[in-house]
Amino acid sequence: MDLDGFDIGRAVVRISRWLLLVALLGAAVGSALRGWRWGLAFLLGAGASYINFRWIHRLVNSLGDAAAKRKPPRARVAVLLGLRYLLLGAGAYAILRFSTLSLAAVLLGLFVSVAAVILEILFELIYART
Repeated sequence: MDLDGFDIGRAVVRISRWLLLVALLGAAVGSALRGWRWGLAFLLGAGASYINFRWIHRLVNSLGDAAAKRKPPRARVAVLLGLRYLLLGAGAYAILRFSTLSLAAVLLGLFVSVAAVILEILFELIYART
């Protein structure tokens, strides 16, 4: 596999754009089919997905920096990794307990970053052919 022409920084920027596009399209479709609360819940999940994507990106960068310096990563990295799931769980609990927003729409919104990465993979496969 030839990675000479691959720029990870540009890929991350494109993934962020894909993420925004999928979030807006999903919210628009959800609002049209199920009402504005569904669209808002989808956007809430997409926002959490974006934050999770940024945290994962920072985690990978910090692990790469630690590996380059040949030293173990800081304990803060492990704490943030575990805290991320606690925050997502607390958000889901708050939606179930105190909100009238659809939990299903929020959960669908959480998959926006996965869709953005898949779109980036397809973009790279098509772009690499030309």
